[in-house]
Amino acid sequence: MLTKLKEGDEVHILAPSSFIDKEEDFLKGIDILKTWGLKALDNNTLSKKFGYFAGDDLTRFEELEKAQNSKLIIFAKGGWGAARLLEKNPSWGNSLMIGFSDTCSLLLSKYSQGYFGSIHGPMITTLYKEPEWSLKRLRNLLFEGYVEDIKGISLKKGTAKGEIVVSNLTIASFLIGTNHFPDLRGKIIIFEDINEDIYKIDRLLTFLRMTKKLNGVVGIGFGSFSDDLCTLEWKDLLKSLIIERLQEFDIPILFDLPIGHISGNACIPLGCEATLNGNNGTLSVFIPCYK
Repeated sequence: MLTKLKEGDEVHILAPSSFIDKEEDFLKGIDILKTWGLKALDNNTLSKKFGYFAGDDLTRFEELEKAQNSKLIIFAKGGWGAARLLEKNPSWGNSLMIGFSDTCSLLLSKYSQGYFGSIHGPMITTLYKEPEWSLKRLRNLLFEGYVEDIKGISLKKGTAKGEIVVSNLTIASFLIGTNHFPDLRGKIIIFEDINEDIYKIDRLLTFLRMTKKLNGVVGIGFGSFSDDLCTLEWKDLLKSLIIERLQEFDIPILFDLPIGHISGNACIPLGCEATLNGNNGTLSVFIPCYK
């Protein structure tokens, strides 16, 4: 059972991946948490640098371990490096833990090991870019235990109900074959990524098909895969690729959900019951696991 946050609660800010290169973005994110009445413990994150990581592997792993009893962990940024910590097999707890992009490796690992609390959503360095609706959604999730429906574009009709899993597509693919990748049978899976060439997305979807990991999935959604600079032609190519690669799956499929690297990254708690509606394009998430 997860516990809602309240004003005065402490938040552990961790950087399990790349070092912080934009101090102003980091501080703006902390300021938002403070306006919610939370106490941000940043662990001197700005001073940590080891190659292109925010500290060496052992330092980042130990900070992750020490924070497991906290009510909330929110990652500072993505980049690369979080998956390296999985080699040491973290001791997961049921604390809330928020991230996306590279840190999806930690979210998926925690969920795969049977623990609640993984939330795909904005990180410290992206919080200030979020529109008001997205910040309100995240605060409602943390303090009230609910989220509003979000909408996408239907690529295949039908409705699906099941536990929801969200991940960066590249990161999820890298975890296949390890014990950090969840069993997706009976689940709704949502993928996001950023500015990958169409042929690379094709490669990842083809790999997923060959591993059979999507067999038994009851619904699939796709969030943001590019920034605002992408062309309509690129978006149409991506849509056509998804339809072609998943054409034999007789399940609802949604496209262009507001999830991922765009400004407007709707938070989604992994493991909660959800409904993906391919008839009207909505994704609903129910959160019975809060008290």
